[in-house]
Amino acid sequence: MDTDTLIDHGAPVRQFSVMLPNRAGALAALVKLLRASAIEVIGLSVQDSRDATVARLVVSDPDTAEHLFMEKGIPHASCELVVVALRESGPGLLQCLDTLMIAETNIDFAYALMPSPGGHSLLAMHVEDYEFALAILHQSGFKLIYQEDLSR
Repeated sequence: MDTDTLIDHGAPVRQFSVMLPNRAGALAALVKLLRASAIEVIGLSVQDSRDATVARLVVSDPDTAEHLFMEKGIPHASCELVVVALRESGPGLLQCLDTLMIAETNIDFAYALMPSPGGHSLLAMHVEDYEFALAILHQSGFKLIYQEDLSR
């Protein structure tokens, strides 16, 4: 497969990893802060520990969210995610995972996003090589989702 050909695509979906104190209401307070700036949480994964919580967030307006986090002094990091719209959750998921396995590319972590306006299941994945994974999935006929598709 020729993965050197540039795919005409939109901006990558950005995920924020936000460190929160491990206490009741911390995540709700973060979501309220985002909503006050008209930012919606589209995807969420929470990893809890005794002292802190890491919340992975995909939001409708990542640029504004990043400015808000910096302004409020909220510790965060961001990364690019590959997002695939799956027509069927069971078979579609397995086909996507098999495609990446055959291409010998690793998935660092993955989680589902909120349903898309079209009703598709959305799978967000952090992969070892973003451009390679995009090319492989595109060539295999998967519908890829970009940030502008999520910014409703």
